[in-house]
Amino acid sequence: MAPPSAAAAAGGLVLWLHGSGETGELSRAQVAPYFSAAPALRLCFPTAPITPIAWNGDEIMINAWFGIPEAPITATTVRDEKGVLKAVEDVHEMLDREVAAGTSPANIFVCGLSQGGCSSRSKCSAVPQNFRRLCCFQWFSSSKEIIRERVPPEARKTPVLWFHGMADGLVLFEAGRAGCAFLRKLGMACVFKAYPGLGHSLVDQELQYFRQWVLERLGISQQTEAAGPSSSS
Repeated sequence: MAPPSAAAAAGGLVLWLHGSGETGELSRAQVAPYFSAAPALRLCFPTAPITPIAWNGDEIMINAWFGIPEAPITATTVRDEKGVLKAVEDVHEMLDREVAAGTSPANIFVCGLSQGGCSSRSKCSAVPQNFRRLCCFQWFSSSKEIIRERVPPEARKTPVLWFHGMADGLVLFEAGRAGCAFLRKLGMACVFKAYPGLGHSLVDQELQYFRQWVLERLGISQQTEAAGPSSSS
């Protein structure tokens, strides 16, 4: 990830981590057009390494941040703790370089889809500042033990925006609701957006709301107001 220029650093950064089997370029093609009118905002879409991961008892080679022991993923699925922690270290290095190059920590958004969301969530839990904002789509929480042990008081102030489809057959809706409830018990502000009929995918309604959420927090005016779904509590 190239260091930002002074102007770009002032505009903020969206760091997006893709889901398993995907690439950063595929995510860029889907997400970047929503921010075409905000040139000061930098978008970064790293690609996970091709690695052997556990999947339903077998081993496969795909782009992935960590292994997935079973599918579908439920509220009680055992997580690949070692793999999650390695992904956290990788993301930590990316963000540290951004801050060192001049990007304001208050303007960094760590986002992700599916296991990319899990990686970003775990990363923000381990940061001792409350400056990063987190947005995740169709994701699941990493091990509660990892989060509980690694979340310092300041990191619990990180705002979280969580999207989840109610018809998701890979990461079950129950896993999303349970993960959000757990974050709230830790004292974190987690807004949960539920979408009836949506499976394990990104749709325009989610991304429109996501764009609005990011630009509002950066103080960037929008040509058109994006409508979002109702919040669930």
